Amino acid sequence: MSVKVRFAPSPTGRIHVGNIRTALTNFLYAKKQGGQFVLRIDDTDLERSTKAFEDGIKADLTWLGLEWDETFNQSARFASYDSAVEALKAKGLLYACYDSEDELERKRKIQRAQGKPPVYDRAALKLTEADKAKLEAEGRKPHWRFKLSGEPVTWTDLVRGETTIDTASLSDPILVREDGSYLYTLPSVVDDIESGITAIIRGEDHVTNSGAQIEIFRALGATEPKLGHHPLLVGPDGEKLSKRLGALSVQGLREEEGLEPMAILSLLAKIGTSDAVEPRADLDALAADFDLDKFSRAPARFDPEELKRVNARLLHETPYGAVSERLKAMDADAGEAFWNAVRPNLEKLSDAATLVRLVNGPVTPVIEDADYAATAASLLPEGELTGESWGQWTGAIKAETGRKGRDLFLPLRQALTGDNHGPEMDKLLPLMGRERVLRRLGG
Repeated sequence: MSVKVRFAPSPTGRIHVGNIRTALTNFLYAKKQGGQFVLRIDDTDLERSTKAFEDGIKADLTWLGLEWDETFNQSARFASYDSAVEALKAKGLLYACYDSEDELERKRKIQRAQGKPPVYDRAALKLTEADKAKLEAEGRKPHWRFKLSGEPVTWTDLVRGETTIDTASLSDPILVREDGSYLYTLPSVVDDIESGITAIIRGEDHVTNSGAQIEIFRALGATEPKLGHHPLLVGPDGEKLSKRLGALSVQGLREEEGLEPMAILSLLAKIGTSDAVEPRADLDALAADFDLDKFSRAPARFDPEELKRVNARLLHETPYGAVSERLKAMDADAGEAFWNAVRPNLEKLSDAATLVRLVNGPVTPVIEDADYAATAASLLPEGELTGESWGQWTGAIKAETGRKGRDLFLPLRQALTGDNHGPEMDKLLPLMGRERVLRRLGG
């Protein structure tokens, strides 16, 4: 059977690193096996879902290179969900409940006080038709719960291994709200059946939910897909990322942090696995060594500072041809020699726009010893400057002045670049050119 997986975001906000780790895991799982990656837009919450957020999600995935083979919106599929509801009702597995939220909370408090788990007591199953008619006459509308078997549900999880959920410890899940709208559970199962999903890979916060969903798959006459639940992301200190995820949206990492998509993907593909985090140039390289067996059971620690380091290492290894058009767009393209000179100093690609001024100007020379600068100017090699010119020049200055080390090199860098640090001067010197070098030495 061909592999088919899905990523199912809700268009109620921008996607963040936690979402992307799930999307990437599904994408690589499919890519490794020549399968399909489906983008399902979970927009059954019609009040909170927006087209703008949907477009933003698609733009973020496209920027990351996570292209989907198929996409659809749940909001276009209510007829299928309605049919599933009728099928479950016919089997006696979907029952009407009239408890208010206050009544349910009161029951939960009593159960907790008695040391019992806050599981729904199925009081609604005892209602007669006359009871229901009376409640509806009072203005109450039912919500609908799926009747769990009360038996253990076991599956071989793609990440966790053999996993069991005892459905007797769960409340019967609400599938349809009082207003007739659907919660996540039923539409997700129906869509997975009808779109032919073969594996569901998601965060471990869905493990308990999977126990109930497996029973719904079977109640609808389907075999559940393979299931995999990966550990969630935590911060570098082991604390939950939830409060910080807004700052770690893909949009923010792209537009505010200026990070490379493959740096983000390289880190998210490897943290929480047995592989070392190394920058990869493309998704093919990430897919080549992808394996769910490498996932740890421990939470994956996401460190924004590590992401910045991976981004820098990726740029240091990036050839000129891969960035030349982007450099032109930011008016920072001074040719391949310039790129090779400055890339070891980059943390973000936008840094190139700052460093290009070292070649083209403007630069404000820093000259503390005008006589030394004049001597250096007089010893500058004749003709066109090359990669060997810096060594020849500083050798001549050392012989003439007796200076060495920092006293020799730093004043030259300050005069030519206006800074104390930067790219290697033997590479910058020929890019500056003889006339520009002499002008800067002259202040």
